[in-house]
Amino acid sequence: MMTERATMRLRSIGVAVIAGTLICVTGRMAWGQGTVAGPGMMAHDADPDWEAVTVRPTDPNTKDDPFVIVGRHLTMQNRSVENLLLLGYGVHKSEIVGAPEWVRTAHFDVDGVPDVQGQPDTAQMQSLMRKLLAERFGLKMHFEQRVVPVYALTVAKSGAKLDASKGDPNGLPDERLLRNGGEQTIKMVNANMGDLATMMFSLDRPVVDQTGLKGRYDFQLRYTVDELRAAPDGNAAPSAFTAVQEQLGLKLEPMKAEAKVVVIDAVEKPGAN
Repeated sequence: MMTERATMRLRSIGVAVIAGTLICVTGRMAWGQGTVAGPGMMAHDADPDWEAVTVRPTDPNTKDDPFVIVGRHLTMQNRSVENLLLLGYGVHKSEIVGAPEWVRTAHFDVDGVPDVQGQPDTAQMQSLMRKLLAERFGLKMHFEQRVVPVYALTVAKSGAKLDASKGDPNGLPDERLLRNGGEQTIKMVNANMGDLATMMFSLDRPVVDQTGLKGRYDFQLRYTVDELRAAPDGNAAPSAFTAVQEQLGLKLEPMKAEAKVVVIDAVEKPGAN
């Protein structure tokens, strides 16, 4: 079973849509209703596998890491196995246990076509990532409950500053995560607080929603993730901790909590395609 956060969506950085193509500019994908234009989606009850997929070591001179989907053709470049695990299981990197060092340092290019027509939704994309890890990297893993350091997302004393969404309460959120130098901006429409917690994966701990807020909201959060690359003219965004409180009326508090972690039992570098 996957965690509740994992079933919601893939974690994301920098999304653009061009002529029916979903392009992840600098990292992982965001996926939500209204995000994908052009070709139709896969049937919701489809469980796709790979019709064909190749995995090759990334050219060491490659600097970019695009993630592109055109129809059902998917390509990823410059991806570590750790990144594929984040995509497939929706966990924070601190929730991956027992992985050898090369899982974080060796990078690969993936080029494949699923065996079902249409573009995969979040759950289908995660299923494809898990099957890729099992079939090409020999991944064997299991889940364990462990107490880990987290940030609890709570409501500040001043009260939440959130606009109720007019979107479908049963629909998926529209999520965008953009980077500009050392700053990061999260733009969310029709999102709940669990969605926000998932999107804050750039912090050094997982974020756990403890706000008690059950609604869907539209909001934007701008904060600095790299002070060394922040704007030098005094216009730099605040830290995530300050931004969450000032912009959203919420609070991030360090604590320890029980979480489901991915324990790696076996994984190996892929052989020839």
